Amino acid sequence: MTLPTNKKFAVVPVAEKVENIVKWLEEKHAADVLALSLERVNSFTDAVVIASAKSVRQAQAIAEHVYAMAKQSNYEYLRIEGKDSGQWILVDLNDVVVNVFQDDVRKLFNLESLWADATVLHQDEPK
Repeated sequence: MTLPTNKKFAVVPVAEKVENIVKWLEEKHAADVLALSLERVNSFTDAVVIASAKSVRQAQAIAEHVYAMAKQSNYEYLRIEGKDSGQWILVDLNDVVVNVFQDDVRKLFNLESLWADATVLHQDEPK
């Protein structure tokens, strides 16, 4: 009789994980992607990724894609919040939190300003 083993998650450096997440966001045409390292700024996560979507349907597709790719890559996954409304969807991967916003909601909450001292890991070029 074999005993069940605990699930082992991929041990990937945060910078590499963020690089993969940015690629997944780009695959679904997310806009204005910004990734910040919070390792020395905040204690709830190591990095935050912020992206915009042009519609509720696109935001939901982006979040589902990030979740599916994280699962495929064996990244730890805690939850998705806000998917039904699609205005602000949070994908919590424990050490990286991904936020997908509608443009007006992103401007309203302005998360970027909360972590103005954070190190930028990735930032899309302005269009």
